[in-house]
Amino acid sequence: MSVSQSVVLRPAGPVQPLDRRVWGLSAVGVGGFALAGVYQLSGLGIPCILHATTGLNCPLCGSTRMAAALLRGDLGAAWHFNPVILVLGPLVGVALGYQVLAWTLESLRLVRLPRLSMSPRAADWVLKGVLVLLAVYGVARNLH
Repeated sequence: MSVSQSVVLRPAGPVQPLDRRVWGLSAVGVGGFALAGVYQLSGLGIPCILHATTGLNCPLCGSTRMAAALLRGDLGAAWHFNPVILVLGPLVGVALGYQVLAWTLESLRLVRLPRLSMSPRAADWVLKGVLVLLAVYGVARNLH
């Protein structure tokens, strides 16, 4: 990961747009916490199709209950429901949040913060690593 520029106060000129993947992942994260809030308040959630049909837990099973536990401040329960997403979620959330904040501040012409960037090769390796981690976790959580 690298930084593409330095801090500039009152920037002028065109604003570099955010990658659509940043917006998409951000929307998924916000939607996930909104779903967790609904689940926390009403007990209504979206069932996992894999779990409903096979009884097996997918790598994301428990994520809504994990986020609901976080909303009520119960870190132990959150860890129990899905420890991998509990660790990966905040890491991804901070990186995405920073990107959106940097874009917003630059769009408002307040300050241009350095943007995070990653080479396509590095992004490919990170994606593959996360997918392997989730696959291994998905298998391991069903072995008990």
